[in-house]
Amino acid sequence: MESLCDLHCSLYNAALEERIDAYRKADVTIKYSAQCKSLTQVRAEHAEYRAVNAQSLQVTLDRLNKAFESFFRRVKEGQAPGFPRFRSRKRFSGFGYKAHGDGFRFTPGTGWRHGKLRLSGVGTMQARGVARTPGQIVSCDVMRRADGWFLSLVVACQPHREVVGDREAGLDWGVETYATLAYGPGEYAEVENERFLAQEAEVLKGEQRKLSAALRGKRSKRAAKRRLQMARRWRKVANRRKDRAHKLTARLVRDHRLIVTEGLNVRNMTASAKGTVEEPGKNVRQKAGLNRSILDTAPGSLIKMLTTKAEEAGCELIVLDTRKHKPSQTCPCCGGVRKKELSEREHRCETTGFRATRDQAAALSMLVAGLRETGREPSWAARPETPARAA
Repeated sequence: MESLCDLHCSLYNAALEERIDAYRKADVTIKYSAQCKSLTQVRAEHAEYRAVNAQSLQVTLDRLNKAFESFFRRVKEGQAPGFPRFRSRKRFSGFGYKAHGDGFRFTPGTGWRHGKLRLSGVGTMQARGVARTPGQIVSCDVMRRADGWFLSLVVACQPHREVVGDREAGLDWGVETYATLAYGPGEYAEVENERFLAQEAEVLKGEQRKLSAALRGKRSKRAAKRRLQMARRWRKVANRRKDRAHKLTARLVRDHRLIVTEGLNVRNMTASAKGTVEEPGKNVRQKAGLNRSILDTAPGSLIKMLTTKAEEAGCELIVLDTRKHKPSQTCPCCGGVRKKELSEREHRCETTGFRATRDQAAALSMLVAGLRETGREPSWAARPETPARAA
């Protein structure tokens, strides 16, 4: 499998080099279809590729094509382009197959628990895992990770989740508290931020020091072992983070019929504060620490999982545009808007006397906005007065 993955990596890099050279030397753009046709010649001239499934090689070329499509899209939208890069074998995630039975075959166990995977040119091996929703196998990806090989199956099915609750809540994501739920004034629930990265910080630093010491001399098995241990530590942090998001989102869509939250632009939230040489930024180290804490909570993955599972469960999910609705600055009772510094962690309303933490008030404001979008008016909230227009 290592050898097979290396062949796919070499093909990816060769196809990328072909595209670059063709454009630089002849101003010619090579498309995905042309590179797929050239696979016949590649397999004829290189014996090692004849044993590799042809459809699987096309999947690798399609990944390169999608990387270029994303590059051109970002250029068109004025974002940072991010030109496709050559991949080393350590940064090449794996390979895939287009159709079940063509290059791979998976035989699930009883109740779709575990099973056997057969790969063309490799053989048959045991696979561990459970499918939540069985169905017809369509395609698959074989991925190489620090702690082993993983199989991702795409299954055609009708996913469904049971909903046992009928509550309506506003959901505010945060760093100090991972998630704050608001059901009404004085009725809140909080999910603690376990700060997985901070828990492993000292261990990761120790592993990094050992790796640096091993890399100072000649490259050896000892250095490779240290690198593997380091990767496994980071993988453990990522797995814990992903597990928390999966469990929380599953519980939320099970217990609620309506969830209102805010759209998050993680790229802008985690932008560096360094500034430029002419205009250097302020509090750079503090902002860097905040960025690490934000990324440790993985807010983008949380919203993505919540969206997918809400659709499966039939739970209504409303994602507010923060440019239109400003939940952290809006009072949920009187509707007044007042800008707050990030250090201000308590909400106080002089008009109604309402008091709550910043996160609780933001979650409650989102619930108010969501209820109004569905045509309902919460009893505890008053609409802000519209200023009279000048004649």
